[in-house]
Amino acid sequence: MDIDGKEIAQELRALLAKQVAKLKEEHNIIPKLVVILVGEDPASQVYVRNKAKQTQEVGMISQEIRLPGTAKENELLEVIMRLNNDNSVHGILVQLPLPYHIKESAVISAISPEKDVDGFHAMNSGRLANGEGGSLIPCTPQGCIILAKSHLGDDLSGKHAVIIGRSNIVGKPVAALLLNESCTVTITHSKTKNLAKICQQADILIAAVGRANFVQSEWIKEGATVIDVGINRIVDDSGKNKLVGDVDYENVKNKVSAITPVPGGVGPMTIVCLLKNTLQAAIKSAQ
Repeated sequence: MDIDGKEIAQELRALLAKQVAKLKEEHNIIPKLVVILVGEDPASQVYVRNKAKQTQEVGMISQEIRLPGTAKENELLEVIMRLNNDNSVHGILVQLPLPYHIKESAVISAISPEKDVDGFHAMNSGRLANGEGGSLIPCTPQGCIILAKSHLGDDLSGKHAVIIGRSNIVGKPVAALLLNESCTVTITHSKTKNLAKICQQADILIAAVGRANFVQSEWIKEGATVIDVGINRIVDDSGKNKLVGDVDYENVKNKVSAITPVPGGVGPMTIVCLLKNTLQAAIKSAQ
């Protein structure tokens, strides 16, 4: 069966809208998310538009700051500092990728950890790795766990989770989240030997490698739950552009107990978890 990320995201948005209304009523606080876009990357522009639309749908304030692709690093850092000091702003997100002349690490470090709704700041990733509560958790990994639980239930303890990919954005944080759920966790990557054999042991397989149809049917245990994070654009046999995941969906879907489709699986969860983080930051500011 498919795990319907669109439907689950819609349910979560409805819940967030109620919580936003309650925060406004009880504390006169409206969560505000500021997204900074540097340059003219077309994919980033579409993504930022979607974020703004959904932010407003749940009753939050959305603000977009655009800087030219020629903007210097210190100009971007000055904008971030101003937003850090603005008490009406609860979430700051700098849309990646950045132009080559701006250091991503410097920008992430400049954002206040309390407003780092992407969850990438070293303080938030450190708290997550330590199993501490209260940190802002990266959005895509957070979405992966929600999707897994929607099929398997809230108790994931004892499950063997195998992750393909070790990025700071997905692989490492999702591993930390699964450890916090008392799963047995194996992280695989480009240097892993016997990758297929390791994947065959997975009760939960999370693919985040960025290679179209990379994970084959024979790699997957009968009845496993598969979360496919990959979004890859390919040209199909008819010459049309098509989005596919990292998993060979057509050959895998009847073998597994559940799988996230691409598109419509993990993607919708990423933005709704961003809104969830913004609300969490706003609630914390009221305490």
